[in-house]
This record gives sequence, C-alpha cells and structure tokens, in this order.
Amino acid sequence: MTLVELHEMIPLLILGGAVVPLLLTVSFYRNLKLTVALTVLIFIAAFTSLFFAPKPVRTDGSLLSMDGYALFYIGLFLAASLVVALLSYGYVRERKDDCQEFYILLILATLGASVLAAANSFIPLFLGLEILSVSLYVLISYLRGFTRCIEAGVKYLILAAASSAFLLFGIALFYAECGTMDFKGISEILQIQGMPTPLLYAAFGLLFVGFGFKLAIVPFHMWTPDVYEGAPSPVTAYIATVSKGAVFSLLVRFFFIMGAHQYKKLLFLFSAIAVASMFTGNLLALRQENVKRVLAYSSIAHLGYLLVAFIAGGDLAVEAAAFYLVSYFITTLAAFGVVAALSGGERDADSIEDYRGLFWQRPWLAAALTAALLSLAGIPLTAGFLAKYYLVAAGMKARLWALVIILIINSAISIYYYLRIVAVMYAEPDAGQNAGRTAFSSSPAAGVALCVMTLLLVWIGVYPQTLITIINAVINYAYPF
Repeated sequence: MTLVELHEMIPLLILGGAVVPLLLTVSFYRNLKLTVALTVLIFIAAFTSLFFAPKPVRTDGSLLSMDGYALFYIGLFLAASLVVALLSYGYVRERKDDCQEFYILLILATLGASVLAAANSFIPLFLGLEILSVSLYVLISYLRGFTRCIEAGVKYLILAAASSAFLLFGIALFYAECGTMDFKGISEILQIQGMPTPLLYAAFGLLFVGFGFKLAIVPFHMWTPDVYEGAPSPVTAYIATVSKGAVFSLLVRFFFIMGAHQYKKLLFLFSAIAVASMFTGNLLALRQENVKRVLAYSSIAHLGYLLVAFIAGGDLAVEAAAFYLVSYFITTLAAFGVVAALSGGERDADSIEDYRGLFWQRPWLAAALTAALLSLAGIPLTAGFLAKYYLVAAGMKARLWALVIILIINSAISIYYYLRIVAVMYAEPDAGQNAGRTAFSSSPAAGVALCVMTLLLVWIGVYPQTLITIINAVINYAYPF
C-alpha cells in the first residue's frame, strides 16, 4: 500500500481506529454525555476528512475503490449516522442505565456500510456486510428488557444468516467459473465469453437473493415489518437508511461493472421484483394501524421505486438513485426522529392513535412529521417530489413506460395512508387522551437534528440545485465505474 492509497483510506481508518480509544474511555468513564460527544466528534472528523481525500488512482485488483462515488455515499452514511446518534441520546438514556456500548456499535455499523460503498471485490463486500450485520444484531436487541426488541433481533439474525448463505454460494460460483473475486476481473471474463454460462446466471441470481434480503424487497420482505416494529426507533431509522443505502450503492456498483443491463433475463427479473415490491408495500401499508409498520411497508415500496432507476441504467439513473437516496435518508430520519421523540420509557409511540391531536399539543413535532410524510408521498415543494421526478425521468429516458406508469400509480396509492396519519395529527384530541406523550424522550440535540432534517427536506424540494450540482460532480467522475 502506497502513501496515496493510505491517504485515501483515512475516513475508514478514523472510524475503525477510533473504536479502540472509545472503548477504553467507556471502560474508565461510564459517562453517556462524554460517549455521545466523542461519537459525534468521530463522525465529524471522518466526514471532514472526505474533503481532503486525494484524487484516487485507479489500480487493477484493488479491494476498495475510494472514487467519487464511494466518497459521496460514505459522506451520506456518516451524516445519517451522526443524526441517529443525536436522536438516540434521549431515547436510549430513558430505557437503559449504561448504554455507552450503543454508540460503539453505531460506529462499527457505519464502518461496515462505508466499506460496502467502496467495495471493489467480493472480499471487502462480505467483510463490510458482516461488520454491518453483526453490529445491527446487537443494536436491534440492545434494549433486552423489552421482549419485542429480542424478537426483532432474532428475526433479523435469521434473515441476515439466510442472506449471507445465498451471497456466499453466489460468490463461490463466481470464483469457480472465473477464478477471481475482483469485480473488474469478472467483468472482463464476461466480455470475453459474450454471454454468461448457466453457472454464472445462477451466481447472479444467488447474489441478488442475498441483496434482496438486505434490501427487504419482495419476496424477501416477510419479517421486515416485525423488525421495524420491534427495534428501537433510532435503530429502525438506521436500518431504513444507512443499512439499505449501503447495500443499494454496492448493488449499483457491482451490476454496472458487470454490465448486467445487457442481459435481458436479469432485467426481466429485476422488473418483476420492482413491480411486486411497489404494489405489495403500498397495498399492505393501507391496512396497518402501527406507524412503524406503515413506514416499513412504505420502505419496501420505495425500494421498488429505486429499482426503476437501477433497471434504467446510464448516468441519469445513477444520478437519480443518488438524489433519491439523499431525499429518502432525510425524510426517513425526520419521520423516525418524531417517533423516537414521542416515545416514553414504557413503549414506543407507534400506534396511529398515539398521534391523535398531536398538532394541538406539540405543533412543531406535528409539523416535522407532516413534512416528512408529505415528502414520502411525493407532494410538491418537498424533496420527495423531485426525487420521484428524477426516477420518472430516468425511466422515461430508458423507455420503461410500463414501470413508470406503475410507479406513478403506486405513488398515488401511497398518498392515502400518509395523509391518514396527517389527518389524525390535526384532529381534535379525545378527552384525556395523552397516551404515548406523557414521557417525552427527546433532548436538545435531537431537537436540533430534527429541525435540520425538516428544513433540509423542504429546502431541497424548493431549491435542489446545490444537491444536483454535488451529485453531478460525483457522477461525472465516478461513472462509468
């Protein structure tokens, strides 16, 4: 490894290296405020180092590619993790006396997600995925005094184990057929062969099944709502954003390097899964009475929307996916931030009835959740509207007319269950109804983070040019991979 390559790795080195002194600090000083402050400083330091990263030199056979694409997503994951750290402070403090290890696991999970974004071979792919998954096992079941957390942790463990099994089998088939684990090397062999062998088609399928479990797309979604419901609200926000974003960024890099868009059988499979995810997520969300389950099924539908851009291919599709993920991260963090803020020490405020009359008691929280829900629905003047516009534009450029129409239809369906929650918040509260809001688990830091998320989703919806400029600069350098 040269000094230049070492310099490129500084964001990952900060995340990995900071865990040891943080562990020592926690061992000697059981102080939650100190741990949270150090965690925030670590994320800020890693994020700042991205601006001083050297222009990467592409080398064949490198395990990690710290190009503009990777740096963009690593920055996104670091920013989202920082918000989760702030949102979780008041939430975790009220439920567990000594919860400093929570933030160590959060840093490790972010390290795993960052490795996935930069993976250029199956070796860092699997290492990053396992670092992320093992950290999430513990984070989901961290509040072991709550039965639902333990249940959600066990279910996520089973899902992640199944995902890893399929991924490993697919990786083994790729290695058996191509003799290399490097993405670029496999791509060159595919170009020489012209068409994948049946063994390589099976390898592609197994890998996509493994990714499907991580992304919770249909038909690999069955326990996802249970995990969302049972996990602590800040952890649910992390799963819905950083975890899924890391896997999707890897999926885009891998399949674009492989040139998978030239294989019609794979595109047909992706199209069927995208349609099934959109309809299943939205139709099942209509029947839910639990806010976290509504957002869980909503996330399944949103991954279906994202697959439209993935299937479209091309530079506009990569740009659209990046814009959509940024908007989705901000919106989802805002929504789960409100849920975390309203959750008392006994249980989460996850029932829709917990939000009845919220506007008349906590108008600022009601405004934040309203903005988030409208953005998820794709209402104009929010980030979600422009994000869906980008997806539609990418689909139309690729002439995916059927998928575009299905996306628009499903966006219209989703408006009902989002506005249903909004209507409950602005309804007159029942006499004596204050369940779920008697204990307010927020903190000043969480309030600031929630306010910033709300302002950002409106600002991007009104003035998106800054974000578009940043993404264009990244895509122009990073695409093709």
